[in-house]
Amino acid sequence: MKIKFEEDLAYQLEAINSITDIFSGQNSNKTLFTVERKSGTLNFGTVENELGIGNGLLLFPEEILENLNNIQLRNGLPKTKTLKKDNYNFSVEMETGTGKTYVYLRTIMELNKKYGFTKFIIVVPSIAIKEGVYKTLEITKEHFKSLYDNVPYDYFIYDSNKIDMIRNFAVNDTIQIMIINIDSFNRDIKDIDEKDEKAIKKANVIYRERDQANGYRPIDYIRQCNPIVIIDEPQNMETDTAKKAISQLNPLCTLRYSATHKDRYNPVFKLDSIDAYEKQLVKQIEVATVGVTRNANTEYIKLTNVKASKSGISAKLELDVKSGNSVKRKEVTIKLGDYLNEKTKRSIYDGYIVNEITYVEEDQSKSFVDLGKVKLTLGQVNGGENPDVIKRLQIRKTIQEHFDKQKRLKNRGIKVLSLFFIDKVANYRTYDTETGEVQKGKYALMFEEEYNKLLELPEYQEMGELSVPFHQRASLAHDGYFSADKKKSKSGKEYFEEKDTKGNTNADNDTFNKIMRDKEKLLSFDEPLSFIFSHSALKEGWDNPNVFQICTLNETTSEMKKRQEIGRGLRIAVNQKGERVRGFDVNTLTVMANESYEQFVDSLQKEMEDDE
Repeated sequence: MKIKFEEDLAYQLEAINSITDIFSGQNSNKTLFTVERKSGTLNFGTVENELGIGNGLLLFPEEILENLNNIQLRNGLPKTKTLKKDNYNFSVEMETGTGKTYVYLRTIMELNKKYGFTKFIIVVPSIAIKEGVYKTLEITKEHFKSLYDNVPYDYFIYDSNKIDMIRNFAVNDTIQIMIINIDSFNRDIKDIDEKDEKAIKKANVIYRERDQANGYRPIDYIRQCNPIVIIDEPQNMETDTAKKAISQLNPLCTLRYSATHKDRYNPVFKLDSIDAYEKQLVKQIEVATVGVTRNANTEYIKLTNVKASKSGISAKLELDVKSGNSVKRKEVTIKLGDYLNEKTKRSIYDGYIVNEITYVEEDQSKSFVDLGKVKLTLGQVNGGENPDVIKRLQIRKTIQEHFDKQKRLKNRGIKVLSLFFIDKVANYRTYDTETGEVQKGKYALMFEEEYNKLLELPEYQEMGELSVPFHQRASLAHDGYFSADKKKSKSGKEYFEEKDTKGNTNADNDTFNKIMRDKEKLLSFDEPLSFIFSHSALKEGWDNPNVFQICTLNETTSEMKKRQEIGRGLRIAVNQKGERVRGFDVNTLTVMANESYEQFVDSLQKEMEDDE
């Protein structure tokens, strides 16, 4: 099954035209830019030099500024007053899920069609986004070929071991698209003592002279191309080092695409969360509760830490503390003799006094505090709910919501997916160090137990892959995408042990490749896998339109990360023909939120609904 791309979405065409119109007038001078060469004729919009072929711009800054102001006027954006050649940075704001990657790839095609530009570099901040862009280039190839009369174009991921690709990028006169991670070139060899051979060897390969490049540096080939640089998620590349590295590419201009810009440079187009929601371009968001909520009128106490130091033994408790007119759960440091009612400014903690704190070095799990009314060991909770109870209920609610939506949407040809974000890989999957055999972690066990319980209910007996034996349905319905290291068991057997990562290591490459390779497969009813567990791999870069549930089994404090994670489920769903199915009657994202998420999702939904 292939996802079909729509060519006439008005907001996407507006975004594309907002960039291409910056160069209005370039095409009227195209006859002045045709030069003869041995192998034929160079197109307008290109120039030739000793290292290859580059983009050529005929417009003056004053003409670019006039075009820019006209675009800003029609799009209701702040007007740029001055514009210099070294400040050709233009920002496009597009809400997650509205086709940002598609828009800038199609903009490449339009810039070539209208003005003859051929050299483009897409700079990304992470492995995940790099693989996501490459996958989009793969699945849009037929679409773009049909739209642009089979225009030839090449695309590749920069690889420091394949310098010939850089030379081909420079010398070819067809559209060339390079995808490069900022980490591949964010160190300038000019900042290094040229006599320091060790330092030079540690510098990015892109800045080193290479025999394969006839003694030139790869960056020399790139710079002469005057590439149009597209920055995906620029808010992650706003450091001075990153900015300097991007300037080393010698861009003709820089186009910045994001839903959450940190700095806006000469804005040309804006489609924010409110616009996207009102136009039903993304799913609406709802928050589901699991039936167990924090009761602020019970004495919630959790022992989170006990430590010994030169100054003595101390501990930390998680308590419900009065803050203004509300109560917030906070971590509080305690010592002997402390009264918890004074620490929290709440009378429900009357009678709780820190009588003893004991630190057990040989087994820290046995460390404890004696509070008079209760004695707690490390990690133990008094009041509230056991965290694992809440997580089990979150998992059950996710499966239930999934089943309900799948029953409703199956006749419309839509397969439902659910996504779990977890705190530790080991909570989902572990390995026996003796044999290397895979073992199920507590989340996997919870999932299968709750899945099978729900399948036994009359209203859900039709769910699951009916060709699969009942006892196997749960195990086939879920899987995890995690990065892995090769290990050897004590018996000598080699195996891959999955691990927690931040999504930016070499070990993550295979993970992202697998995710992208399975993207369309997951949309088919023939594939029983419907529930996906992830640690970090899916927070950005992976976009599957049929994620209808997100369950947060992790604790995330960063609002940016929460927005990225929720963004995995905002895209409009597709049916078995790969066609988008619009309307909020279909497109609702349900978030099974923990406490750190619940308030954030509520405010995000309110932001979408209240256009103030």
